[in-house]
Amino acid sequence: MSTYYASMAAGIALATMATLTVGGLRVMDGAMPLGALAAFILYVGMLFSAVQSSANMMDQLLTAFAGARKITEFLSAEPSVPEPPHPVPLARPVRGEIRFDSVSFGYSDESHEITGLDLTLRPGQVVAMLGSTGAGKSTIAKLIARFYDPTSGRILLDGIDLKDIAEAELRSTVVLLTQEMFLFSGTIADNLRLSRPDATDAQVAEAAMAVGAHHFIAALPDGYDTDVRHRGTRLSAGQRQLLAFARAFLADPAVIILDEATASLDIPTERALHHALRTLLAGRTALIIAHRLSTLDITDRVLVVEDGRIVDDGTPAELLAKGSGAFAALYRDAHGS
Repeated sequence: MSTYYASMAAGIALATMATLTVGGLRVMDGAMPLGALAAFILYVGMLFSAVQSSANMMDQLLTAFAGARKITEFLSAEPSVPEPPHPVPLARPVRGEIRFDSVSFGYSDESHEITGLDLTLRPGQVVAMLGSTGAGKSTIAKLIARFYDPTSGRILLDGIDLKDIAEAELRSTVVLLTQEMFLFSGTIADNLRLSRPDATDAQVAEAAMAVGAHHFIAALPDGYDTDVRHRGTRLSAGQRQLLAFARAFLADPAVIILDEATASLDIPTERALHHALRTLLAGRTALIIAHRLSTLDITDRVLVVEDGRIVDDGTPAELLAKGSGAFAALYRDAHGS
């Protein structure tokens, strides 16, 4: 289209120049009246205007066809994590034990983010996962949520392979919260009820209170009926994240994964959230991926990941008592010692 518009502008200029040149000479010779030349110039302009409008319509039509083709391809694409043909139901209540059995994974055939990982997260245990950027922390979280399937090995939830669990049941059991959470245009109550449509007003408010979001919601002009606008632009990043937490806790999952989920919160808000998490994570399996060591005060266990491998594993006190190792080095760096 850029080439076309440039060519069209040049064509209009050349056509007008040619019309004026030839028509002017004929007018000077008396072979054409001046009014006829003026009319011809107007007709040339009308012709090119119609051609240009047709080209604009064709451009919009081709853009629409391209968009429709992409939507069709998306809707017809086979999921990379297919629904199991014969789902195995989870026993109730779900205990929330996660076990990696010799798991290897790579985003491509050439890469190997995780290699031979053996790891067990015990039911009700709150685990912090630390490590440098690119160490494989988020990859482990996505594997637990079954955004991807392992290249080899198995990931088990209460002894059942994730591949054998129905997607709807897995999504209601395992919740992954990332740093950037999406809010839809609508009220705060509507956004919170996305995880549990049948929740009452009292249950919605209780979930907000649990994560420390009720105070700022109550201060809004319409409270829980406040429209957050497109992508939640009416709220700050920290407020949007708190609403995401409340939405997740309203779903009452057995396993919660926080992937850098407190990175956008200020220190006072993060401390208030940690205080709420002590109660809310009781009885749930939780994996908290973070760079801030302030997370450690609510965790039972610390894992340090390097190159897709667990290089340190134990309680914060045990790992600090060793005085050496990856966790001790991270702790010293964080405290400038």
